[in-house]
Parts: sequence; structure tokens; C-alpha cells
Amino acid sequence: MSAQGTPSAAGRTAGESKATPKGAWTITFLLFLFMVVNFADKIVVGLAGVPIMTDMKLSAEQFGLLGSSFFFLFSISAIVVGFIVNKVPTRWVLLALAVIWALAQFPMVGTVSFTTLLICRIVLGAGEGPAFSVAAHAIYKWFPDEKRTLPTAILSQGSAFGVILAVPALNWIIVNHSWHYAFGALGIVGLIWVAAWLALGKEGPLEDTHVSAAAEPKIPYLQLLTSRTFIGCVAATFGAYWALSLGLTWFTPFIVKGLGFSQSQAGFISILPWVFGATIVMLTGWISQVMMARGYNTRAARGVLGSVPLVIGGLILAMMPHVQGAGLQIALLVVGSGLCGAIYVVCPPMLGEFTPTSQRGAVLAIYGALYTLAGIIAPAVMGATIQRAGSTLDGYMTGFTINAVIMVGSGLLGLLLLWPNTERARLTRGAAPQAAALNGAVSPG
Repeated sequence: MSAQGTPSAAGRTAGESKATPKGAWTITFLLFLFMVVNFADKIVVGLAGVPIMTDMKLSAEQFGLLGSSFFFLFSISAIVVGFIVNKVPTRWVLLALAVIWALAQFPMVGTVSFTTLLICRIVLGAGEGPAFSVAAHAIYKWFPDEKRTLPTAILSQGSAFGVILAVPALNWIIVNHSWHYAFGALGIVGLIWVAAWLALGKEGPLEDTHVSAAAEPKIPYLQLLTSRTFIGCVAATFGAYWALSLGLTWFTPFIVKGLGFSQSQAGFISILPWVFGATIVMLTGWISQVMMARGYNTRAARGVLGSVPLVIGGLILAMMPHVQGAGLQIALLVVGSGLCGAIYVVCPPMLGEFTPTSQRGAVLAIYGALYTLAGIIAPAVMGATIQRAGSTLDGYMTGFTINAVIMVGSGLLGLLLLWPNTERARLTRGAAPQAAALNGAVSPG
């Protein structure tokens, strides 16, 4: 069974595919840079974790709270903005988000209290909560369904490249100047992106949300949000985001305090998970589109392809406490956590398969809001685990074991629940009578 199309495209035959408009890849590149800035903003606290803890005399639990604070308003903001982009052009929403990111960095340039740092991270999280969902919604206005996996992979790559490009530069600023100036540099970069988007950003021509709202049948949000594929996407990505949020907050402190590397050495080592993760993301996007071109349904080409790496990654991560040597432990952490990247590529297109265009922004945002709750929990759990452990290294190993169990469980739930092709058929059948009744009511007598 073909797994292409959305409810709004039900009238098209499988052979009728929209062409990709001119300028689509320019917008994709700009939104890739948007995510680069997004993740550079996220990583700076973890990268500067040891200097921040030293200067501000923070305990492991306090630093865990700081890492979690970024996500306090993350989910709420994602949901609110998700409904806004159902009505407001994504061009202006993306611009507003980027301005908030930039302005939230500048208070850290001078002397700052723990409270001020905490508040700025909360504000930044509120601005960044909707980022990926809104960017994906914007890109899907430029690509038809069967061509969305690769641009989604490129968008997801922004997270990896945000770290790969930012870590050496930010770490150099931290080592040679101060962690305060690293925040200021990110604020300036954010304003540069704002200027570029003002000049080049456009709304995609393939979908008009207002026209879609009038022309296509609506599916009740309760049905969309309780569909097994939606639940499966949230569960699977929750496990992946647990690993990601630990990487953002605790990877560099683990390298320095747990394994004894210097801050300079840790800066280069901190790039490794993101390089590996970037490779996984691009491979997943390419393999998925090749599978779909060869006739695989999206259960296989998206659901299974995204879930299996989570299970394998969790099993690899579970080996960390049982091996000796810093090099081998780092390798297991890099590979185990890096495999999580596959799920980010496949879930947004799966949700886009069965969600009407006029509701997609909200559904993607709610999905993002739910799975990123892991970002509130994971850094705090790791901090509390380290604080209560017999030794710092034992605390880290226990924390990574918890991560491994969550990854395996979330991957298994993904394998069980992700059936986007049959989900679309079921929801479309439910929407068809509604559309027929609406057409009958408004047609001339």
C-alpha cells in the first residue's frame, strides 16, 4: 500500500505529485541555519558547565536545575505558538522567535547572578520551544509529502551542526576569555540570522492555510492526539530527547569531572556525538526516501527505520558501566546516544501524513511540547543522581544507565505504535462523511 499523501490530498492519484517550487532549498538552508543557532544557544551552558559551577559555586543539583530550567516554558510555548501558526504566516513567527533568542543572551555578558542566569534560560527556552515544529511546518509548505523526509533530515541536521560549528568557537572564547562572552557572541549571531531572514525569508506557495481550512475536512484534535501513531511518536522521541538533553547539559562536565580531561580537550571531544548523530540523521533521511521510492509503506520507511536505532542505541549505552577505559566509555556514549537522531527525521513527516494542513502546525507543536518534557526531567535526574552517588563517576554511570533503559523502552513503543499509513486511512474514512455533509449543506439546491 502506498504511504504517500495527506487527507487534503486525497483527491489526487498516486501518480500526481506536486513539483518542488523554486526557492524551496534556499528556505531549507535558512531554516537549517535557524536550527544551527537554536542548538548553539542550547549547548553553551553545558559546554561552560564547569566554569559556571566553579565561578558561581553551584552544586550538581543546582546545575541540573539550571539545565532543566531551559525547558520550564518550552512545552507551553510550543503549544501556544503551534496554534498561532495555524493562522499567522510562519515567516513572522520564525522572525519573532529568533529575536527572543538573541536578546536573551546579552544579560549574561556582564556579572550575573544565578537567578538572572536561570530567568534568561527560561525565557530562551520559551522562545526556542516552538522552533523545530514551526520550522518543519514552514518547510512542508515548500515540499509535497513524498519529498519531505530529506528536507526534514537537513532541518534536523541543524542541531548537529549547531554544536559542531559552535563548540570549537565557543570553547575558545570560554578558555581564552570568559564564559560570559560566549553568550554575547551567540546573541550577535542570532541578530545576523534575523537580518538574513528579513531579507530572504518567504512563505511556502504549496499550501494556503486559510484556503485549506475551508476546503479540507477537519479531524477532531482528540482523534489526532490519541491516534496510536501520535502517541508512538511522542513516546519514541521522548527517549531520544532524554539522551539529547543530557548531552546538552552534562556531556562536557562528564568529560571534565567524570573522566578527568581538561576544558580544552573536552571542547573537541564534545563534538563527537554530534558528528556521529549528523551522519545518522542524513543516512536516515536518504534511506527513508529511497525506501519510499521503491514502494515501501511508511510503516517500514519511517516507523521501523526510526525506532530500531533507539533500541540498539539504548543497548549500547547500557554497556558503559561495564567496560574499562575512558576511550571505550566515550565511544559507547557517542554511538549509543547518536543513534537517537533517526527518530527526529521520521516523526514529523509521519504526523504530516494524516494531519490536515490547517491543523498540522498545532499537532507538530503539541508533539514537540510533549516529548521535550524529557528536557525538564533528565538534567535534574542526572544532577540528583550524581549528588547522591558514592563517587562522581558512579553517579554519571547510573544516570546513563537510566537513560539506556528509557531509550530501549521508547524504541519498543515506537515499533509497536507507529503505523502512519493505516492511521491516515482510518482518519480519512472518518473525515469523509463530514466533508460530504458539509458540501451538501453549502451546495445550491
